[in-house]
Amino acid sequence: MLQKYEILNEMHNGYIVAVIRGQNKEEAVEISRQAFKGGIRSLEITFTTPGAEEAIEELTRLGDKQMIVGAGTVLDEATARVAIMKGAQYIVSPHFDPSIAKMCNRYAIPYLPGCGSVTEIMSALTYGVDVIKLFPGSLLGPGYIKDVKGPIPHAELMPSGGVSLDNLSQWVKKGAFAVGIGSALTSCVTEGDYRAVEKAARQFVDKLAEVKE
Repeated sequence: MLQKYEILNEMHNGYIVAVIRGQNKEEAVEISRQAFKGGIRSLEITFTTPGAEEAIEELTRLGDKQMIVGAGTVLDEATARVAIMKGAQYIVSPHFDPSIAKMCNRYAIPYLPGCGSVTEIMSALTYGVDVIKLFPGSLLGPGYIKDVKGPIPHAELMPSGGVSLDNLSQWVKKGAFAVGIGSALTSCVTEGDYRAVEKAARQFVDKLAEVKE
């Protein structure tokens, strides 16, 4: 189980998770490379990407110990196992599913399920989830973390959706375990040119350093 907590510790230290949705495997890999080049170490390849499992496998084969590759938008146990077999170091889903939690526990892989209520959060904790994805973060807002940590101070929460350069400091100050960003990285990409992803990633990394000072 030590592996599981080492991964979570690395995710927490890096703090920013790039949520990557590509039109194909090649695009997902290139966006990931640029985000990593810009300083984001944790890369979540979503299964809305055709060939997501191949993208995960290709990135893990790079052998860079600083790169943490995970799978996102995992909707069922079978997909979770495929991702794990391809090298995914953590699993993220938009909902909580006990069968995914059991699969991840079996392989000592962190499972970050999307939860939007205290009832869902408590269910996830009951099944051994260590970090919960607050989803949708844009709807819940930074203040929701404080509201949850009042009665459940040991809950570790990572917002996904709605995280921007303008509100990053609020999520940090409210005690987020990490933050997931997606469209904020890729909205400025022009066809076939992904260099803007590196620039956007660097802006988030620099902003985080400024906030943590």
